[in-house]
Order: sequence, then structure tokens, then C-alpha cells
Amino acid sequence: MTVSPSTVPDPNAPLLQLLLRARTQQLSLADLFQTAETLAGAGQKAAAVELYKTWIAFNDANPLLHLAYFNYGVALSSAGDIAGAMHALRAAIRLNPLFGQAHINLGRALEDCGLIGEAVQQWRVFVDATAEMTPDKLSNRLLSLQHIGRVLEGAGQLDEAEAALWQAMELQPSRPEAAQHWISLRARQCKWPVTAPSMHLTMRNFMDAMSSMTIACYADDPLFHLAKAYRYGHRTVGRPADLAALERRPVRMKTGTGQRLRIGYVSSDLRQHAVGFALSEVLELHDKANVEVFAYYCGDPAPIDQTQARIKLAVDHWRDIAGLGDLEAARQIVDDEIDVLIDVNGYTKNARTRIFAYRPAPVIVNFCGYPGTMATPYHQYMIADDVIVPPENELYYTEKVLRIACNQPVDRKRAVSSRPTRAAAGLPEDAFVFASFNGMQKITAPCFARWLAILHATPGSVLWLLAGDDSANERLRKMASDAGIAPERLIFAGKAMNPDHLARIGLADLFLDTFPYGAHSTAADAVTQGLPVLTVAGKSFASRFCASIVTAAGVPELVCSGPDEYVRKAVAFARDPASLRAVRDAIERQRETAPLRDMPALALRLEELFWQMQNEAERGETPVPDLRNLDIYYEVGTELAAQGIEFEDEEAYRARYRAELAALDAFAPLSPDARLWQGDAP
Repeated sequence: MTVSPSTVPDPNAPLLQLLLRARTQQLSLADLFQTAETLAGAGQKAAAVELYKTWIAFNDANPLLHLAYFNYGVALSSAGDIAGAMHALRAAIRLNPLFGQAHINLGRALEDCGLIGEAVQQWRVFVDATAEMTPDKLSNRLLSLQHIGRVLEGAGQLDEAEAALWQAMELQPSRPEAAQHWISLRARQCKWPVTAPSMHLTMRNFMDAMSSMTIACYADDPLFHLAKAYRYGHRTVGRPADLAALERRPVRMKTGTGQRLRIGYVSSDLRQHAVGFALSEVLELHDKANVEVFAYYCGDPAPIDQTQARIKLAVDHWRDIAGLGDLEAARQIVDDEIDVLIDVNGYTKNARTRIFAYRPAPVIVNFCGYPGTMATPYHQYMIADDVIVPPENELYYTEKVLRIACNQPVDRKRAVSSRPTRAAAGLPEDAFVFASFNGMQKITAPCFARWLAILHATPGSVLWLLAGDDSANERLRKMASDAGIAPERLIFAGKAMNPDHLARIGLADLFLDTFPYGAHSTAADAVTQGLPVLTVAGKSFASRFCASIVTAAGVPELVCSGPDEYVRKAVAFARDPASLRAVRDAIERQRETAPLRDMPALALRLEELFWQMQNEAERGETPVPDLRNLDIYYEVGTELAAQGIEFEDEEAYRARYRAELAALDAFAPLSPDARLWQGDAP
């Protein structure tokens, strides 16, 4: 029974008075919850625990006693008493065996104690008990299945994890979380196709579930990537409800004043990570008389590694904002009077995109961390290069595109071990070694078929891949065997420390890039170690990035116009080692002069671009992202991407979109946009 506000106990009253009311049944359940929450919020966790314990002891006839036990468990857990919390949660379940949230929390507690099997079993108990589904059990059953999938994946039980996630997907097909995880899990195991429509799940469900990163592995469709990014940002970030809580700072006039430009890099990856490696030397080379550099770290707390320690020394100011809320972090950036704020995460792990939604700086830039457009109202610029985004492809991006020589910074100071022998790396001494060190999630069925065709045409050659889990390795070997390729011709490289991995890369003869999501920093590592990288340039950011790297290394002849040329060139290089030696010699000869490794020029160019952005802001010319018709492009892209066309030329690609847009316009007129629809027939 809920009492009127005037009778709600004062949480500041002496604890003995509150305990007396609990003992004499004068404290309602609602008042118990409110008072205990207030006590805990004031730092009096022990008092909240004592109040729950007393109330439960003297109100055991209450029909909602299981709720009191549940909250008691939460209070105990918050106070650090995990064993007590588990006792309380089990009591809640005994009183109400179908209390889903208690099963979930108890499973999480068991997981935190390292009891993975017991945690999965706890969630399975609830899943089995709710086979006859009712609406009030749906959410907790779904959450239990997702937890089972997550924990089993972490334990390496991938088939069981996949099965649990499939149950969650069929339970609620419109919810994307389980399907997104399921697709990612299958991609990492090279289980093709990564989508499997059923009676309950349509292809549209899978298209909706794919993340902005996953879709780049699935389709070379920059318009769909654009629309997917827009949809993700709009639905998961949106406009902060408290947007007015942050007072924005107007543009500060800096041009011609002699003041330094204040630039801020925001990233969760300023550490031992590909992005941390890439930016280390650039940050060191910034001209501190020209720019004042702030680093905002939003990653997981961890012991400082050498890369992070180096970055801290390179910047003027280091800010750890991981523990701050989005609004608090935005206020910190405003207080620092940042002129140009660089988003180095994009839509990647641990991104804090909502910070940018507050617009804490006059200029916001998308650079380095995410292979595509952000498609938000507040990312005004994107830094790319002429290969990744040629001028005619700017329509695939909502930001104004500014360019550097190559979008992949490298660190010329990275430690590299002594190169091992082929035998030490498990490679045959006299074979032609094709290699691909991309993650297995980037390998697609057509890509692997091309590799097998190359192996078939070059007897005695081998393919050297980064190892996945054992089942994925064996799956690829079986597919090779089924195609008539001896499975031992696939060799898997195990994990190695970064200096050791860099050293072994050069043992291969030719790196075979993946498509449509090509190598990024991995390609730069390979070329830096003298290994030629053969790639196909598609239409999207992710499919053109590797072409940018090999072009910047001075060997554009390694960029293929399509999959057929890719196979022909790979075979030709294996059959004519002298032609490949000429490429290797060119890489070595240009190693220190090609744009790929010219970091001083890159740092200078970045500063020029930052000042250009500042000048445009001072003139009131900061670009406004064009978001027109992106919902329409999403609908069209969903249908077209589901057709599974791997590669097509630009003209055919755009013609497909225009035809679909025309059909939609014939049904209900579309507003013109600056992309493929100007209100005309295709």
C-alpha cells in the first residue's frame, strides 16, 4: 500500500526510529524502497542493508516479500557483500520462481565469482520455466538468453552461444541486439552465409541488426553504410534530453592573434591499440607553438602501457573522462575552450558519441578511428584522402571532406623484433607464401573462393592466415579440401607480441587483402615491413582504405580494378617472382620518402586543415551536414544489400539506386537531395 507523501519517513531520522517502524509493520514496502534508496544515495549503504534485513524479518507475510528480498540483494551487492546478495536473490526466487530479474542478477553474481557454468545454468532455469511465454516474462527471458550467449562465447563454447542467441532472435525478431551478436559470432567463425532467414526471421531483420561496422564486411554499398550510420546515430544517440544544460561557447577569434589553436582528440584507444600506435608520432610532431593539444581518454581503466605513457608525454593536456558522464565530459571540453574537437572513435567500441551531440566545441571532426561517415548533425568535417574519397564520391558522406596525403598515420618508432626464419614461423622454406593477416570476420565466402582459386593455379604455394578459434581454422581447411586444395596448404599464425608479429610479416611473399572490408593498419604494417599488399578498390571507405595505403607507399600497381584482376595479378606474381621482386625493391627504395611514412608532413597538413576549419568557423562558414532522405536511402539500401551483389562498377551501382528511388517517387513524390535524387527520372 502506498502512503501519502506526508507520511513517508524521513531518511535523515535516526536509524533506530526507522528500524522500529519496520519491526512494527508501520513501514510500507514503497516507503522501504524509497527510504533505503535515499540512504544508499547518501552513502549510508550499511544503514540501507540493515533496514532491509529488519523489514524482511518482521514482515514475512507480505505478499510482495520477494521484491524486498530482491532489493535487499541489490543493496548487499552494492555494499560489497556478494555472498549475502546471492542468499537474498535465492530467497526471492524461492518465493517467486518466475521472478526473472532475480534469476538474471543471480546469474550475473555467479559470473562475477567466476562460476560460469552455474551462471549459465541459473539463466537456463528461467528460460526453461518460461517456455510458455507471457508478455510479462518476455523481456527477462530474452535477457537471459542474451546473457547465456555472451557468457558461453567468452568461455569459448561458440556453438552453444550461437544456439542461445538464435533462440533470443526468434523470440523477438524486431530486437537487433541478439541478431547483431549472432551475425558477428558467425562472421568470426567463417560460417557462411552469416545470415539465415527462417520462419521467424526475415532478411530485413538481419539487415536491421547489422552494426555500422559489420555491414562494411557484408556489402560494398557506401549509400547503405551512410544510411545505416544515420539510423544508428539517430536511434541510439539521438538528441540528448538535457541539451540545454550545456552552455555552448561561441567561436573564439584566433586568426592573426598569435594565439594557439586548441585541438582535442577524443578516443578510447589512446593506448596499446592500432589507433594508439597510429597517432603516437603524429601527436609528438604537432607544432606546439601553433596548436595546443588536449587528449580526452574514454577507454577502460587499465595499467598505463608504453603507448599510453608516450601519448601522455606528447600532448599538452591529458584528460581521463572515462568516469565522467556525457554531460560532465562535454563541460570539461567547454571549460578547456577547445576550438576543434576530433572524434577518433566514431561508432566503435567504447565510443562516447553523445559527448559530441552536446556540441562542446564549435568544430567537430571525424578522423582516424572509424571507416565511414558519422551521418550526424554535429560532425561537420571528415578527414580522408583522394584515394579513399575521390571528389565524385563525396556524396556518400554527410561531412565536408578535407584531405591529407594518406589516411593511415604510422609510427616510425615502433619496436620490431629480429626477423625469424620461416621454419621458426612454421612456414616452408621454398614455397611461395600468400598471406592475409586480417581478422577472420573480414573473410567472406567469395573472398575465400578467390584465395582457393589462386592456390589452385599456383601449385606448391601456401596461404598464411591469422589463426581464429580451432573450429574456424578447421572449417577453412575443410572448405579448402572440398575444393581440391590440400588442407595443410593453409597455415595459421598464432598470437604474438606486436614487435614479434611485425617481424614475421615480412616472411611472406604477397599479402592478399580481403574485400569488401580491406586491411587498414594491418596493410600499413605489412608494407612497412616490405611485404607487397594486393587489394581491390571498391566504392566504400572500408573497401578503398587499403588502396590508399599501397598508393601512398608508391606502388599503385597493387590496386586492382576488380576481383578478376586481383586473381590474375596474384597468380602472375607467384609465377614470375622477378616481377614481385621489382615491387619489393620499389617499396624498399621509397620507404622513407613515400607519403605513407612522411609523418612530419602529415602533422603539418593536419594543422593546416584545423586552421582552415577555424577560419571557416570565424567567417560563419562551418558546413552543415546534409541529412536529407537518409531514411529513404536506408529502405532502398536494405533491399539492395540483401541481393548479395559483391562487386559492381560505379555506374551500375548508382543506376540500381536511382531505379528504386524512381519507383518510390512514382508512388509518393520524394523531396530532392544532393545525392542521387534531384527529382528527375533515372
